[in-house]
Amino acid sequence: MPGFADRLNGIGISASAAMTDKASELRAEGLRIISLSSGEPDFPTPVHAVDAAIAAARAGDTKYPPQAGKPALKKAIQAKFQRENHLDYALDEILVANGAKQIIYDAMMATINPGDEVVLPTPYWISYADIARLGGASIVQVPCPASNNFRLSATDLDAAITPATKWLVLNFPSNPTGACCPRKDMEEIAAVLLKHPHVWILTDDIYEHLVYDDFQFCTLAEVEPRLKDRVLTVNGVSKAYAMTGWRVGFCGGPRDLIAAMNNMQGQSTSGINTLAQAAALAALEGPQDFLKDRASEYQARRDLVVSLLNAIPGVQCHTPQGAFYVYPDISACMGKTSAGGRRIENDTDFVMALLEEQQVASVQGAAYGMSPFFRISYATDTATLREGCRRIAEFVAGLK
Repeated sequence: MPGFADRLNGIGISASAAMTDKASELRAEGLRIISLSSGEPDFPTPVHAVDAAIAAARAGDTKYPPQAGKPALKKAIQAKFQRENHLDYALDEILVANGAKQIIYDAMMATINPGDEVVLPTPYWISYADIARLGGASIVQVPCPASNNFRLSATDLDAAITPATKWLVLNFPSNPTGACCPRKDMEEIAAVLLKHPHVWILTDDIYEHLVYDDFQFCTLAEVEPRLKDRVLTVNGVSKAYAMTGWRVGFCGGPRDLIAAMNNMQGQSTSGINTLAQAAALAALEGPQDFLKDRASEYQARRDLVVSLLNAIPGVQCHTPQGAFYVYPDISACMGKTSAGGRRIENDTDFVMALLEEQQVASVQGAAYGMSPFFRISYATDTATLREGCRRIAEFVAGLK
């Protein structure tokens, strides 16, 4: 049988996707699965965005689009960056892609060579590491401990950068922890990066609008303009606008980098779905007030989940300031045996037993580079969250 590319060695389906698939299989068998594994808003796409896509289809906007994005959408993205982030990008410094994930893929594939290093504050979103490895890079982890609210220390970052460092990836608010980066911390990070002019910086701001407790979001190129020619500012409509399935991501960055990324995109997907672009345009140019209302609902869900989890002996849960995840510490559960007879040696054992015995789908911390934790998404309704936490409490109570 013909072989496969070596670049796929060690690359698998993401743990969150695998857990969601497993939950779907069990649900098909008739089990009532509580799915807390998927980072997908349960809110509907704004009606005006859906209507814009329908109108575009009826108007015949169904031909090949410009590879880097339709001009009208790029102008809306340009205005968004100016309005919300105080960043000025020319239209040829903006790229539209099939979700923020393709933006990240385009960027790394256009720049990474074997032997390069990618620095990841840890815990990190699974795909950052796998995409970097596909490009031939090695991963350098910078632990961001729970004791520091999962924030990145500028001193630790400085120590991790070497002459081989090609990229630093910043993701605040964070998946999987919900950690945010205050402006003071961002200024300290910027000061470190000014010392290392050979490093590209990718800021994944996809959870920008999901911040709580009056936290003020900021992004690196805004905080330190002298870094703007090395920063790729990544965003999209998936999370804030509940448009995950529309697959629209975008970025602003240096002209030469954007051109190289567009070249890479041209060899994979070319331009993205015209109807999705019409919907994204309507989302960015339409009413924005509902974003605060949805953030308030997420904050209420966060408060509920944190309180319920912290009431479980053996579980310690921080209070995140953004995104829609919590990342509870389950150190006290290690070395025990579940009611169903599974030995809990690590957080993977924990989440598998939780799924099999209580039908709650979550994701193990090992997938994000820091154990023993597990990730729960609270992007679902209150009744589901209450039942999920009840089942988690019952599962933990059964550990002996």
